[in-house]
Amino acid sequence: MTTIPKKILIAGVGNELKQDDAFGIEFAKKFRNNVSHLNHIMVMEVGIGGIHLVQEFHAGYDILVLVDAVAWGEEAGHIYFREMEKVSDIEEMPVFEKRTFLADMHYTNPIRALMLAKALKVLPKEVYILGCEAAEHDDFAIGMTDVVENAIPKAIVRLKNWLSTKQLASFE
Repeated sequence: MTTIPKKILIAGVGNELKQDDAFGIEFAKKFRNNVSHLNHIMVMEVGIGGIHLVQEFHAGYDILVLVDAVAWGEEAGHIYFREMEKVSDIEEMPVFEKRTFLADMHYTNPIRALMLAKALKVLPKEVYILGCEAAEHDDFAIGMTDVVENAIPKAIVRLKNWLSTKQLASFE
């Protein structure tokens, strides 16, 4: 009996105009070639919006790996891989807050997109964050710092190892 592989979405998020915030986008561009032979893994560049991410969830993914630059307190270039603890539930918001949240979805960032996907019942059951500690991300400038650029291959290895260990993909 063959098992159906879990459907996985690797979503690179970020803003290419804000230095290291481009990490997720650049990661997605480079990682795509590593999984092009695997039909159950989709790699997409999300950018800073999130509505098309929610639309993509309707394809029925089991696992989401959100790839992004983070500011979690380690040295720049540090790679994190964490399961998301909880996505807030829109239904638990007070009425005014819920109306404000839903008023204009044009400015939906990835976290708001996850909340919307949860409300629509299309959020994958497992959500992980593959993050890279940013060095520079506050100013508008094109180009990542060397330390974050050099962290991309480490992040690729980290994700490939996780996928292999969980028997979700083979890279031989």
